[in-house]
Amino acid sequence: AQPDCFGVGEVNQQALFRRVAAVVHHGGAGTTTAAARAGAPQVVVPQMYDQHYFAGRVRALGLGAATEPTAEALTSALEIALRPDVAARARRFAVHVRADGASVAASHLLATAPLTSA
Repeated sequence: AQPDCFGVGEVNQQALFRRVAAVVHHGGAGTTTAAARAGAPQVVVPQMYDQHYFAGRVRALGLGAATEPTAEALTSALEIALRPDVAARARRFAVHVRADGASVAASHLLATAPLTSA
């Protein structure tokens, strides 16, 4: 660890993300959802796979910015994410993020799937 960094182990993202000015992360589905549910503005620095999709969604929904991992790009992205209108939009959006999506999807699949006997 560098002297200007503070490393932590496992944390409760919901508790932490409700207390920060912005969340800077890789854009994984879980982290993106946790930040959105907490109403925190986001800066997504995607690396691979679906992270680019979630970075685009954060940007398109106005919940923050997506960027490359350079000092200049991160500075610009944080300037966007820390704007009062972005923070207000993120807070308003939070109430629309469902916590029961997997349960709803499973119920829908079970209700529409043909029953077969084994």
